[in-house]
Amino acid sequence: MFLPTTSEEIKKLGWKQLDIILITGDAYVDHPSFGVALIGHYLFSKGYKVGIIAQPDWNSDKDIKRLGRPRLFFGITAGNVDSMVANYTASMKKRKIDDYTPGGTSGKRPDRATIVYSNLVKRFFPNVPVILGGLEASLRRFAHYDWWVNRVRKSVLIDSKADLLVYGMAEKTILRISQILEKYADLDRCKQLPGVVWWTSRKPESGIELPSFEEISEDKIKYAEAVKLQLSSTDHLKNVVLYQKQDNRYIVQNPPEKPLDQTELDNLYLMDFERKTHPYYESMGHVPAIETVQFSITSVRGCFGQCSFCALSCHQTAHVVSRSDESIIEEARKITRHPDFKGIITDVGGPTANMYGTSCNVRDSKGTCRKFCLHPEICSSIQMNHAKYIDLLEKLRQIKGVRYVFVSSGIRHDLALSDPEGEHFIKELVNYTPGQLKLAPEHAHPYVLKLMRKPPVELFLEFKRKFEKHARHQGKNRYVIGYFIVAHPGETLRENNYLKNFINEKLGYHPQQIQIFTPSPGTISTAMYYSGIDPFTHERIHVEKSLKVRNQMKKNLFK
Repeated sequence: MFLPTTSEEIKKLGWKQLDIILITGDAYVDHPSFGVALIGHYLFSKGYKVGIIAQPDWNSDKDIKRLGRPRLFFGITAGNVDSMVANYTASMKKRKIDDYTPGGTSGKRPDRATIVYSNLVKRFFPNVPVILGGLEASLRRFAHYDWWVNRVRKSVLIDSKADLLVYGMAEKTILRISQILEKYADLDRCKQLPGVVWWTSRKPESGIELPSFEEISEDKIKYAEAVKLQLSSTDHLKNVVLYQKQDNRYIVQNPPEKPLDQTELDNLYLMDFERKTHPYYESMGHVPAIETVQFSITSVRGCFGQCSFCALSCHQTAHVVSRSDESIIEEARKITRHPDFKGIITDVGGPTANMYGTSCNVRDSKGTCRKFCLHPEICSSIQMNHAKYIDLLEKLRQIKGVRYVFVSSGIRHDLALSDPEGEHFIKELVNYTPGQLKLAPEHAHPYVLKLMRKPPVELFLEFKRKFEKHARHQGKNRYVIGYFIVAHPGETLRENNYLKNFINEKLGYHPQQIQIFTPSPGTISTAMYYSGIDPFTHERIHVEKSLKVRNQMKKNLFK
C-alpha cells in the first residue's frame, strides 16, 4: 500500500492523526531503494500511523501543514543523495535535470535540504520533535568541509536546530525513538540509544574527542585527523563514543546501532511496496529514477570495499549482511505479480553485488581492522562465495514469469579474480549481463589508484579479457565498459595523460562514463582534497582545485 501523503488519504484510512510524518527531498516513490519509503513502511509495520510529505514548498506553509501535526515527531531526509550533489554538477553549475523529481524538473529541492526542511518544521510546529536522517544528515553529522562554499561547516544538527540525528541505515534506531516518545514523551531518553547523534553544553565524561570545529577550520591537518578518527572508530563492535566541540556546545555520537541481521533484512524487503510513484506525485510528471530500480532486488547491504571517494560505504558501513535465498526468491515471485512487470528483473545486488554471501570472522567478531579489507591487496580473512551468488541468480531465472535476470549493481572484479570459484562466476556472469557490463576501474595510474583504494588497472584488463572471451565462446556480444573519475586528489595533468593513453591503447573507445571528482562530505577523498594529505599516511598530495583545469581533465580524455 501507499503511505498517505494527503489529508484525504488519511481520512480514507480512518485515521484521525498521524503518529509520524516523514519529509523527503525526493518525490515519494514507494520502492525499497528509496530510504523514506523503507523507513515509512518499517514504522507502519510496527503499528505506527505514518505519512509522507515529499519535496514540500519551503517558501510557504501549504505543504508542510497539509498532514497536520504528528503525535510523535517529524523525520527529515534530503533524499537518496546529498542535496548539493543533486542540485549542482562537478563544474559547480546548476543541474538542469533531477531524476528524483516528477518530470525530471530541477529546483524542486532546496540546497542543504535537511537544514531548510528542519527550519520550516520548527517555524510552524515549534514544539514537535524533529529527527534528522538519511545520507546527507549522516555524512554531515560532525563539522565537515563543504566544497560548495569552500569552508568547514558545523554539524547539520546545529545548523538545522533539529532535536536528534540518526546515522547509518537507522531502522532499529528510529523504531526505538518512536517507542520511547510513545511511552515516555522524553527526548532525553533517546540520547542514550545507539546510532544517535545529539548535542550538549557539557563536555562528555568519556569517549574520544575529535579536533574541534575551530581547530579543523584553522588547521587542515587537524581536519584530516578528525576524519580518520571518525572512520576508524565508528563500528558497533568497538562501542566508542565520539564527541566534538563546536563553539560552546558538544556534538556527541553514540556508538552505531548493530546492523540488521539476515532475518531482519529479509523481513524488511518483503514488506508491501507498490513499486510505483505515489499517484499524487505521478500526476505532476514521471519520476525518472524509478525506471532503473522498479524491478530490482536488494540482495546485500554494506560494503567492505572502502573506496576513498565512496559516501555510500561510509553510510552503510563495511559490515556486509546478505539476505537469504528464500527471501529473495519470495520477493521475486511477488514482483512477477506486479501489473507492470514484463519479465525482467533488472538487478540483484547492492553497493557491491558480488559481496553477496561473503564473510570475515575478524570483522564479524571484532569490528573493522586498522587495515583496509581490499587494499593494497585482498585480506586473507575474507571468505568469498561467488558460487552462492550464481546459484541464487539461476534460481531466480527459473521462476515462472521471469524471462531475464540481470546484474546492474557494481561488482569488484578483483574479488572475482581472487576467488577459486571466480572463473565460473565470470563465465556465468555473461548470462546476466544486458549487452554491456559496467565496471569501475576509476583510473589507470598506480598512484591515483592507490589514493582511491582501488586495485591495479591490470586486474580490470584481466577480468575484461576473461569476460569477453567467455562471451565469444557462448556466441554472445557482451563487452566490458569502464567508469572513470578525473581530478581526484593526486591527479595532475601527467596522471591524466596516462589515463588518456590507457584508454586509447587498451580500450580503443571513448568511454561515456567519466566523472569529475566531487568532494562530498564524509569521505576520505574529501579529506584529501581539503587537507592536501592522505589522512592515514600523512603523505602530501597534489590537489587540483581549479574548475577550469578539472573540466579540462575530462575533455582531455576525448581528444
